[in-house]
Amino acid sequence: MLVRTENLNIESNERLITPDKLKAELPLSDIQSEAVNRARDTVFSILRRQDPRLFLIIGPCSVHDTGQALDYARRLKALADQVSDTLYLVMRVYFEKPRTSIGWKGLINDPYLDDSFKVEEGLRIGRRLLQDIVDIGLPTSTEALDPISPQYLQDLICWSAVGARTTESQTHREMSSGLSSAIGFKNGTDGGWMVAVNAMQSVLKPHRFLGINGKGQVSVVTTRGNPNAHVVLRGGSRGPNYDSVHVAQCEIALAEGGVSRNIMIDCSHANSGKNPEMQPLVLKDITHQILEGNESIIGAMLESNIHPGRQNIPADLSQLQYGVSVTDACMGWEMTEEAVLDAADKLRDVLPARHPPG
Repeated sequence: MLVRTENLNIESNERLITPDKLKAELPLSDIQSEAVNRARDTVFSILRRQDPRLFLIIGPCSVHDTGQALDYARRLKALADQVSDTLYLVMRVYFEKPRTSIGWKGLINDPYLDDSFKVEEGLRIGRRLLQDIVDIGLPTSTEALDPISPQYLQDLICWSAVGARTTESQTHREMSSGLSSAIGFKNGTDGGWMVAVNAMQSVLKPHRFLGINGKGQVSVVTTRGNPNAHVVLRGGSRGPNYDSVHVAQCEIALAEGGVSRNIMIDCSHANSGKNPEMQPLVLKDITHQILEGNESIIGAMLESNIHPGRQNIPADLSQLQYGVSVTDACMGWEMTEEAVLDAADKLRDVLPARHPPG
């Protein structure tokens, strides 16, 4: 009698729609394709210092309701138009949440917030939402967490992030080397940036790894390397790292590593002590550094929602508060608008005179 040696802890293995079929079901229009390419080119131009503006990644910690996400997107679009001469606003549309232990894993994995894990429906919902946001006129960003999901969604994304928990992962570095968008590598959870420097060195190079193709078949993926990577400072277990001293130290490490000296600062996470009301103060500090002559900071991230704070997911989903995060706490819309307008006003005459760091 043959004793089984595999799949001992696998309960089921469900076939998923292929990337090609989902894209055929929800295809990009010519207008959407042009908008995504235009947004990517804008971010590339900022990273190459051909465009003097800063770009800000702004939006909910994670999307759990598409109607609320579109409400937020319309508000952000109006704000983006007001500051477009100084700041380029990109909506944060995060579908997948890395968990330290357990918890809701995001809209793709569990779109109905009830542990039903309708992943295929989550992919459809996510793709349709990205299309709707692009139609509103906003560029989109997300975290590249699952190595498979970019095949379904990346054609709608203009900027991607690799989180602090995954920057050190070989799988995520290889995947990032093939992404079509710019990519921001966050520093490690301890606040150190060498893992991000190493990741940027890796992502510049071609890689070969196991993945899937558009038909859903396992394949060997060969990448060209991604020249549009940069570091994201988000603080760590030792505290914040957004101040001018940490930024200067990071500039040295990037130069010694032979990688881009472009720096984005995450105003949330450890840089705000996980207090969303501190985020505007971090943005003010970033603004002050630029006014004092900083040349390396090219952008910032802000976790923002319609209403401030956070909430647990209740058993009765009708009790969910409108526009309030179900993951990390966010600042509300009024605070977001005030912080962005203040930064734009102070930086409007300064950014055009900046030069790339030495």
